[in-house]
Amino acid sequence: MLSHRSAYVTDTAPGSGALRAARSWLHSDAPSLSLNGLWRFRLSPTAPATEEFAAADFDDSGWDGIPVPSHWVLQGDGAYGRPIYTNVQYPFPIDPPYVPDENPTGDHRRHFDVPADWSDAERIVLRFDGVESVFKVWVNGDEIGSASGSRLAHEFDVTSSVRPGDNVVAVRVHQWSAASYLEDQDQWWLPGVFRDVTLIARPAGGIEDVWLRTGFENGRGRIDAEITAGAEAFPVTLRIPELGVEQVWATAADVVPLAVGDVEPWSAERPRLYDVTVSTAAESIALRAGFRTVEIRGDRFLVNGRRVVFHGMNRHEAHPERGRVFDEAHAREDLARMKRFNVNAIRTSHYPPHPRLLDLADELGFWVILECDLETHGFGDVGWAGNPSDDPAWREAYLDRIRRTVERDKNHPSIVIWSLGNEAGTGANLAAMSAWVHARDTGRPVHYEGDYAGEYTDVYSRMYASVPETEQIGTDGSRAPLMGCTPAQGARQRTKPFLLCEYTHAMGNGPGALDQYEALVHRYPRLHGGFVWEWRDHGILTTTPDGTPYYAYGGDFGEVVHDGNFVMDGMVLSSDVPTPGLHEFKAVVQPVRFAFDGDDVAITNLRHSADTSDLRFIWRAEHEGTLVDSGEMEVPVLAAGESARVPLPRIPVAPDAETWLTVDAVLAAPAAWAGEGHVIATAQLDRSASRPVPEVRRESGWRPSGGTLTLGIAEFVGGSLVRLAGRDVAGPRLELFRAPTDNDKGATEEVDGSDASVPGVSNAELWRRDGLDRLTTRLLSVEQTAGALRTISKVSAANSALSVIVESVWSLVGGELELRVEIEPSRGWRTVWPRIGIRFDLPDGGAPVDGADWFGLGPLESYPDSLRAARTGRFSATIDDLGVDYARPQETGHRSQVRDLTLTSAGAEVLRIVAFPDTRGRRPGFTLSRHTPQQIARAGHPFELPRSETSHLIVDAAQHGLGSRACGPDVWPEFALRPEARTIRLRISAG
Repeated sequence: MLSHRSAYVTDTAPGSGALRAARSWLHSDAPSLSLNGLWRFRLSPTAPATEEFAAADFDDSGWDGIPVPSHWVLQGDGAYGRPIYTNVQYPFPIDPPYVPDENPTGDHRRHFDVPADWSDAERIVLRFDGVESVFKVWVNGDEIGSASGSRLAHEFDVTSSVRPGDNVVAVRVHQWSAASYLEDQDQWWLPGVFRDVTLIARPAGGIEDVWLRTGFENGRGRIDAEITAGAEAFPVTLRIPELGVEQVWATAADVVPLAVGDVEPWSAERPRLYDVTVSTAAESIALRAGFRTVEIRGDRFLVNGRRVVFHGMNRHEAHPERGRVFDEAHAREDLARMKRFNVNAIRTSHYPPHPRLLDLADELGFWVILECDLETHGFGDVGWAGNPSDDPAWREAYLDRIRRTVERDKNHPSIVIWSLGNEAGTGANLAAMSAWVHARDTGRPVHYEGDYAGEYTDVYSRMYASVPETEQIGTDGSRAPLMGCTPAQGARQRTKPFLLCEYTHAMGNGPGALDQYEALVHRYPRLHGGFVWEWRDHGILTTTPDGTPYYAYGGDFGEVVHDGNFVMDGMVLSSDVPTPGLHEFKAVVQPVRFAFDGDDVAITNLRHSADTSDLRFIWRAEHEGTLVDSGEMEVPVLAAGESARVPLPRIPVAPDAETWLTVDAVLAAPAAWAGEGHVIATAQLDRSASRPVPEVRRESGWRPSGGTLTLGIAEFVGGSLVRLAGRDVAGPRLELFRAPTDNDKGATEEVDGSDASVPGVSNAELWRRDGLDRLTTRLLSVEQTAGALRTISKVSAANSALSVIVESVWSLVGGELELRVEIEPSRGWRTVWPRIGIRFDLPDGGAPVDGADWFGLGPLESYPDSLRAARTGRFSATIDDLGVDYARPQETGHRSQVRDLTLTSAGAEVLRIVAFPDTRGRRPGFTLSRHTPQQIARAGHPFELPRSETSHLIVDAAQHGLGSRACGPDVWPEFALRPEARTIRLRISAG
């Protein structure tokens, strides 16, 4: 035992006193009493030396009230301290096992009545499902015990201390303890009693624990039951009414494996559950059993004999107002949203969730990697010196954590892998945890990413491996070295199933290149997919001094050390809004694949085990976004892994408009997580007739020009555009800058081979170094000819010899205004560019440009390496809806491959723009925003953006990709935008 000051403040042992052994979280008909509700509360800035508050007759009338469960830092409008966000850093000195004397301590008290009929109970147990960080319990003034392990359940025997009628429970919680060194997960530090508190009457002759190990083979189910109960509890009866099973075991020795006959297997796609009861004369336990067998065969991870591909998310418990306090309705909708976006797996990063979440995972269907409450990442900043993972003094604390993890959740069929924890280095204590799991549960493998050498885990796991490295891992015979491995260790790792426990960091606008990882999974069977980091942003809803609400991140609460907005790295915003990145994920991993070939389409069912009988296949034909025909395709039911060629419908092809065929696979009937008609998978085919692009008219007879000039709807002064269709306009000006995304600001060493990126230096730094955010223009010439105006400018930045020549030609073609911009960079540019575009500034003038209609890719934003969710069609959106409210303002709102664009004001058309492809067939994109890229880049939060009286339209010849470099690989070279000559050609008319 390690101690300092009060022993239980920094005790690394699992607990003391009446703390009971871990057991399953069970649905029992034994009497229980929830102690959730309003408790009396007092916060001290440090750990008090006295415990007088625990006395039964202590007067707490002067204390405040606080709800339990809750985090005290999220209560009282800041009166009880503030949240702290760190990713890796410890918010206290690294001096294990000690913590500072300044240790916020919350004392909690409440009265409760014990029912008179509980007098027959054999024992009475007080259960805490989650307390951060360490706590001690008193009942009626008696000291009961203490425990640590914030996201783990602890039960205390309080039989001798409770009495019929009124009782008092007192709980002291310390924010910091030795346990805090083991709980350095990437999340907010949020102290308090944040999960349920329950008083339980355990009956004489009751069942202490149940574990039903269910297997499935050749269509038949099997149950290996483990029942913990005293001899007086027998006989025990197991019933599965739907299967006609009623098994009575007279004694503990009679509990042997039970064959249950023909069953439907459980899988994440078809989560078939059977209601089971296990009962004695005194107690009945209700469980929901799913029959499935998990195994590793060679380098394949299998469930029910079929290879699993994880299309997963790392999921923290996070809510902008409640923190980690569980709300079942919100959690159910969260998981239903996952299903709607083709997510099939959850890694419970990096601790066991509230136990009801796993009931929902069983019911709705997810493959779950259940992770232990363990991370010591901050020791990495000191070279892992003193890391508890290899210190014998911490061994029992590690073992207690994994015992409590496995024992609580062992009955859930959704859990297919146990994980020892996350980013805790390596060492003997982790190996001991693995050995315990292997001895306790032979039916599930063990995962831990930090076991690079593969010494004590069953699957090979990595974080943020690049696409080339992932391919090397999947390739048979590859001898490329693996990170952290000797050649022999690497060879051993390649014999195991491989998964990416974290990949494609979903921070801000991104990630890109999801489809490249997905393609590898289908090419190399050793690769089993992975888990995106992460599911949702962790923003905490707060307000500015003037009452403006916003979602706060690290540093917004005055933390001494913090990791900024790194906690805003989810596929779902803090407001529950799915990001475009989540739509991209859905499209990339869709479980039905369409391959068009002539007049046929090959349809493949990529599911694990479910056939396509739950789907309908519908089609529609559109002429430039206008529906002209639709119907349903006759597709045979496809078993998992099967394909079929199906004739395409005959559709009308327009001679003067693009013709697109869209095929959707939709739900044929409502599911628990989506309604009938919900789109599971989609694909498009271009059926357009070939149409030539109008040739560029080359003017001649240029002569110097000055003063004013009118060309159709355009008015110029000194060569500068000042009005369009009667509206004030400024531009077009060259725009090479975008407000850096979180990935643009990332500085990881992995640049995926791009010779224009610099390892360890962010692209955003390079762009500012080259002055792309502060370009200036020098007009070289203004010339005109009959019906045309030409300007040539040199664009460069202060203290730079690099430049770009921009030639703009305005002309009237058939009475329409045409603009052609030729952009030519000088030699010497060494980095990627964020964009190559031209910007028009459109002052409000009493009628602001506030919306857009377009034909092109949509409906959401898209970028070169994030296009799979985009489809070709006609769309409209307000200027506010075009962008995404990322927690830190950044590049957003780009729509790719635009053909025509209409700007609107209060629904009225203002300007119509037709965009032509360049000579290589590349189409431009557009962004419409109330702020310039420079204004957006200067804001740390949305409320910091200035009030705007101008709309800004940027037409981009090209955009740089998104990548995942906030914590992963940079933009793939194919999608990196190197400085190059580009042309933008538009025709503009009045609305």
